Amino acid sequence: MAISFDKALGIHQHTLGVRAQRAEVLSSNIANADTPNYKARDVDFAKAMQSAQSRQSGLTMAKSDSQHFDLTALTQQNVAYRVPNQPDTGDGNTVDMQQEQSTFMQNALEYQMSLGFLESKFSGMKKAIRGD
Repeated sequence: MAISFDKALGIHQHTLGVRAQRAEVLSSNIANADTPNYKARDVDFAKAMQSAQSRQSGLTMAKSDSQHFDLTALTQQNVAYRVPNQPDTGDGNTVDMQQEQSTFMQNALEYQMSLGFLESKFSGMKKAIRGD
Protein backbone atom coordinates (compact mmCIF):
# COMPACT_ATOMS: atom_id res chain seq x y z
CA MET A 1 0.00 0.00 0.00
CA ALA A 2 1.36 3.44 -0.95
CA ILE A 3 1.85 6.19 1.61
CA SER A 4 0.13 9.48 0.82
CA PHE A 5 2.55 12.14 2.05
CA ASP A 6 -0.10 14.85 1.58
CA LYS A 7 -2.31 13.07 4.10
CA ALA A 8 0.53 11.97 6.37
CA LEU A 9 2.22 15.36 6.64
CA GLY A 10 -0.91 17.47 6.58
CA ILE A 11 -0.61 21.22 6.58
CA HIS A 12 2.97 21.27 7.90
CA GLN A 13 4.59 20.74 4.52
CA HIS A 14 2.84 23.85 3.22
CA THR A 15 3.59 26.03 6.24
CA LEU A 16 7.30 25.35 5.87
CA GLY A 17 7.35 26.64 2.29
CA VAL A 18 5.30 29.74 3.11
CA ARG A 19 7.49 30.53 6.13
CA ALA A 20 10.63 30.20 3.96
CA GLN A 21 9.16 32.60 1.40
CA ARG A 22 8.24 35.06 4.14
CA ALA A 23 11.79 34.92 5.51
CA GLU A 24 13.12 35.92 2.08
CA VAL A 25 10.72 38.86 1.83
CA LEU A 26 11.47 40.07 5.36
CA SER A 27 15.23 39.77 4.87
CA SER A 28 14.87 41.79 1.67
CA ASN A 29 13.11 44.50 3.69
CA ILE A 30 15.94 44.53 6.23
CA ALA A 31 18.59 44.64 3.51
CA ASN A 32 16.87 47.64 1.89
CA ALA A 33 16.25 49.62 5.08
CA ASP A 34 18.41 52.48 3.81
CA THR A 35 17.34 52.36 0.15
CA PRO A 36 15.42 55.49 -0.83
CA ASN A 37 11.82 54.89 -1.99
CA TYR A 38 11.93 51.19 -1.01
CA LYS A 39 8.51 49.98 0.14
CA ALA A 40 8.37 47.27 2.83
CA ARG A 41 6.56 44.10 1.78
CA ASP A 42 5.20 41.06 3.57
CA VAL A 43 3.55 37.76 2.77
CA ASP A 44 -0.16 37.38 3.44
CA PHE A 45 0.22 34.10 5.35
CA ALA A 46 -3.46 33.10 5.29
CA LYS A 47 -3.74 33.74 1.56
CA ALA A 48 -0.47 31.92 0.84
CA MET A 49 -1.57 28.90 2.89
CA GLN A 50 -4.93 28.80 1.16
CA SER A 51 -3.19 28.97 -2.21
CA ALA A 52 -0.69 26.25 -1.24
CA GLN A 53 -3.40 23.92 0.05
CA SER A 54 -5.70 24.43 -2.91
CA ARG A 55 -2.95 23.36 -5.27
CA GLN A 56 -1.82 20.52 -3.01
CA SER A 57 1.60 21.04 -4.51
CA GLY A 58 3.03 24.29 -5.57
CA LEU A 59 6.58 25.90 -7.43
CA THR A 60 6.90 26.62 -11.15
CA MET A 61 9.83 24.39 -11.88
CA ALA A 62 10.21 21.58 -14.36
CA LYS A 63 8.43 18.52 -13.06
CA SER A 64 9.68 15.16 -14.26
CA ASP A 65 6.97 13.30 -12.39
CA SER A 66 3.37 14.08 -11.51
CA GLN A 67 4.17 13.43 -7.82
CA HIS A 68 6.75 16.26 -7.63
CA PHE A 69 5.89 19.52 -5.85
CA ASP A 70 4.79 22.45 -7.99
CA LEU A 71 5.96 25.66 -6.35
CA THR A 72 3.62 28.21 -8.02
CA ALA A 73 1.84 28.68 -4.68
CA LEU A 74 5.01 30.18 -3.27
CA THR A 75 5.55 32.85 -5.90
CA GLN A 76 5.24 36.59 -5.48
CA GLN A 77 1.43 36.48 -5.85
CA ASN A 78 1.05 36.39 -2.05
CA VAL A 79 3.45 39.27 -1.41
CA ALA A 80 1.97 42.71 -0.81
CA TYR A 81 3.21 46.10 0.35
CA ARG A 82 2.93 46.66 4.08
CA VAL A 83 1.05 49.66 5.44
CA PRO A 84 3.70 51.70 7.30
CA ASN A 85 3.35 52.24 11.05
CA GLN A 86 5.55 55.32 11.07
CA PRO A 87 5.49 58.56 9.11
CA ASP A 88 7.68 58.93 6.05
CA THR A 89 11.25 59.89 6.98
CA GLY A 90 11.62 61.98 3.84
CA ASP A 91 13.29 59.46 1.56
CA GLY A 92 10.14 57.43 0.76
CA ASN A 93 11.40 54.30 2.52
CA THR A 94 8.71 52.51 4.59
CA VAL A 95 10.94 49.95 6.35
CA ASP A 96 10.67 50.02 10.16
CA MET A 97 13.75 48.09 11.32
CA GLN A 98 12.35 47.20 14.75
CA GLN A 99 9.18 45.79 13.23
CA GLU A 100 11.12 43.93 10.52
CA GLN A 101 13.52 42.36 13.00
CA SER A 102 10.71 41.38 15.35
CA THR A 103 8.62 39.91 12.52
CA PHE A 104 11.67 38.09 11.10
CA MET A 105 12.44 36.54 14.49
CA GLN A 106 8.84 35.46 15.02
CA ASN A 107 8.78 33.92 11.54
CA ALA A 108 12.07 32.09 12.26
CA LEU A 109 10.61 30.60 15.44
CA GLU A 110 7.47 29.51 13.59
CA TYR A 111 9.65 27.99 10.85
CA GLN A 112 11.49 25.98 13.52
CA MET A 113 8.14 24.84 14.95
CA SER A 114 7.04 23.67 11.50
CA LEU A 115 10.30 21.73 11.16
CA GLY A 116 9.65 20.14 14.55
CA PHE A 117 6.13 19.12 13.54
CA LEU A 118 7.43 17.58 10.30
CA GLU A 119 10.17 15.77 12.20
CA SER A 120 7.51 14.35 14.50
CA LYS A 121 5.40 13.19 11.54
CA PHE A 122 8.40 11.50 9.88
CA SER A 123 9.39 9.90 13.17
CA GLY A 124 5.89 8.47 13.52
CA MET A 125 5.97 7.11 9.96
CA LYS A 126 9.38 5.48 10.57
CA LYS A 127 8.04 3.81 13.72
CA ALA A 128 4.99 2.55 11.81
CA ILE A 129 7.18 1.12 9.04
CA ARG A 130 9.56 -0.55 11.49
CA GLY A 131 6.71 -1.78 13.68
CA ASP A 132 8.05 -0.20 16.89
